[in-house]
Amino acid sequence: MAELSLEIITPSKLIYSGIIKSITVPGTMGSFQVLVNHAPLLATFEIGEIKIVYPNGETVYYATGGGTIEVNNNKVEVLADTLETFNEIDIERAKKAKERAAERLKNRDKETDLDRAESALKRAMNRLYIVEKRIKSEVPK
Repeated sequence: MAELSLEIITPSKLIYSGIIKSITVPGTMGSFQVLVNHAPLLATFEIGEIKIVYPNGETVYYATGGGTIEVNNNKVEVLADTLETFNEIDIERAKKAKERAAERLKNRDKETDLDRAESALKRAMNRLYIVEKRIKSEVPK
């Protein structure tokens, strides 16, 4: 039976190299999932959530700042600008970053880099979303 191998690299380190069941990434035209025997693909992805399902059924969600993904012959290579698990996210730092970016956009002037401020706001909101999602999934029902 075919297996799906994954390698995730950020500018600072190798995050993961091994076998997975599936990966879902925030594509520029919407999220998409890669499973065994996926067609060859080269795509970019945006700020959002990467979901990886491991062979044991464990699911891990990562906050990402975007990057590229290549799929070929059941091998997935992800080059991510940034990648953080729930445990790696500094909640207070993300809240402060969100406040700073929102303030920059609210009080912008001709020297404000709108693209940079909007990206900073999206990254901070994404980190907080990942944390909130994880906390909700751990609350007993």
